[in-house]
Amino acid sequence: MPTASIPGYRLGDPTLPPSPLTANDLSALKLSLLFGEADVTALRKAHNIVKDQIEAILDVWYGFVGATPHLLEYFCDPKTGQPVGAYLEAVRKRFGQWILDTCSANYDAAWLAWQEEIGRRHHRLGKNRTDGVAAAPHIAMRHVLALVMPISVTMKPFLSGKDASAEEVEAMHAAWSKAVLLQAILWCRPYTREGDF
Repeated sequence: MPTASIPGYRLGDPTLPPSPLTANDLSALKLSLLFGEADVTALRKAHNIVKDQIEAILDVWYGFVGATPHLLEYFCDPKTGQPVGAYLEAVRKRFGQWILDTCSANYDAAWLAWQEEIGRRHHRLGKNRTDGVAAAPHIAMRHVLALVMPISVTMKPFLSGKDASAEEVEAMHAAWSKAVLLQAILWCRPYTREGDF
């Protein structure tokens, strides 16, 4: 999926403001999550397994959101209560790239800046601005964190292909789950008061 064709995608954009978090902050958080080099290696292997399954993965996730009214509301026009199709499609493209990025992250300053931007886009500080839509103006932090579970649990069947051993699948799934939680935590930083994060 060529990233130039994904509107609003900004990983590596040098004009993004830097994250207020330092490399040391990120290292400490990874340590708290038991996220290490073995997880990075497992995610690289997962990349090769899931890269041609992106649309099928997104179908599962979008099916879940579409069947869960309080989540679907975040993609709806508050005036009409109807989903904003263009918004769903734009987010889907970025979400697909996010899967690949999660498996190939460098965990550098550019990656941290992009996580901060993703957090702003879920918060009222930046929700809807990227796509210029009139959808729900804010995603509650509790749902940002709660969605770690369905996004983690539903990935396991997709990791089971391409001759991966059961042990490799477990390692990839554990690494995926840690990486998703790591990002969700970072996305919540804009929701907190100065000094609380």
